[in-house]
Amino acid sequence: MKKSRNGFEPRQRACAALLALATGAGNAASADDPLQDIVRDDAPARPLDDRLYKSYGAAALEILGFQLALNRVDHAFVRPDDYDVSVGSIRRNLHSSWVVDRDPFKINQLGHPYQGSVYFGLARSNGLTFWESMGYAFAGSAVWEIAGETTTPSRNDQITTSFGGSFLGEALYRMANLVLDEGYGLSPQWREVAAAAVSPPLGFNRHVAGGRRAAPWVSNSPAIWGRLQLGAGGITSSNVGPSLAPRRNEVAADFALDYGLPGQPGYTWRRPYDYFLFRVRMSNVQGVESLASRGMLFGAPYGFGRSLNGIAGLYGSYDYLAPQLFRVASTGLSLGSNAQLWLSDHYALQGHASAGIGYTSTGTNRASTSGQYHYGFAPQAMLMLRLIGVDRFAFELSALEFFDGKLTSPGSDGADRVFRGDASLTWRVTGHHAVTLKYLTSRRTFAFESVPERQQRRDTVGLYYTYQFARAFGAVNW
Repeated sequence: MKKSRNGFEPRQRACAALLALATGAGNAASADDPLQDIVRDDAPARPLDDRLYKSYGAAALEILGFQLALNRVDHAFVRPDDYDVSVGSIRRNLHSSWVVDRDPFKINQLGHPYQGSVYFGLARSNGLTFWESMGYAFAGSAVWEIAGETTTPSRNDQITTSFGGSFLGEALYRMANLVLDEGYGLSPQWREVAAAAVSPPLGFNRHVAGGRRAAPWVSNSPAIWGRLQLGAGGITSSNVGPSLAPRRNEVAADFALDYGLPGQPGYTWRRPYDYFLFRVRMSNVQGVESLASRGMLFGAPYGFGRSLNGIAGLYGSYDYLAPQLFRVASTGLSLGSNAQLWLSDHYALQGHASAGIGYTSTGTNRASTSGQYHYGFAPQAMLMLRLIGVDRFAFELSALEFFDGKLTSPGSDGADRVFRGDASLTWRVTGHHAVTLKYLTSRRTFAFESVPERQQRRDTVGLYYTYQFARAFGAVNW
């Protein structure tokens, strides 16, 4: 079947404009680029994860150094002070049972995963593999729980920091390396700045050793779809439930990237996160309103005829969602698949479906009473569909749900169920510029012993300017 020539544009377009706008960089790399002679990872003589530099010792020392600096900063500025660590507090923590702590939601579910991504990134940028770096993140989290704080070690922090941090850290590491590996029209200096902004651990190791210690991760030419949206949404339906948070319209920035879409000729999915999706939405009300990283850990491609290509396997995920009224975060594992079906020469259907279980936290934002939260393992599922009119429009549907269940929350036998839905129509105006009409719904059904309310809901409709990195909206040619 012959496909439109506008199906998938070269990946050099995938993030170039965003990075150029953010950095003000030039349009051409220097001819004496020191990165141009890096040996590619897909060369026949090299195994997949063999790097030009690898040091277990440097990774460990950098993680310990980061923890020491973080402890001193927290000790100086954070109140109450849980960071006045001593030999006595370390000894006590070594002999303590691990608990579920009640720190603020953003600290536990956003701060700790990002801290874990730093551990992971320091190991990764010292040449360690994905799995080795996850081991370092796990060990780093345990050291912090015992010797970085005076409070009792927390098992929920251990999970979110090590596993959530790894799933987030690999996406950041790969995106930063897209800049270093390909350039995207940036000068070498601005490439380094942009990469360091995405993954500070990688930027640190490239700076301290002039790039020799942290060679770019060569991506092996994945098919990439990405877009940046800027706009505002108004509330169409709202049920605040037991939340005291005010109802406010939002101005938001929304960035999305799919990396390693199925169907790209010659591309393989043999390494963890050779496919991943990354989403982040920022608003003037919540700051980080949502953040997601979901990548395939193990899997294989499949195809039927000349019209369908896909991948299927085990996915690791980190999700954070805070739509003003309530919050939910989860670190999980799911079985799933991504696929693309060519309906005709000019229309394609892309999709993702996955279901599994995650260590999940839910809670009310600015709760009217105490105890409105759950912690524990809960089923979760995700479905996304994108209908692409190759050179004109994209209609997208997505649904993410954390299912009902008896979550292991102290002092509560209640249930909690969260649904996030998104429907949008993007119409290309000219070139890479488009407009998007977007409907967002965030719904929660729950039960707490001391709370008469049982539901929360927030629906918005918004209009957004969209910069579409590929004019064809990401449809992959093969």
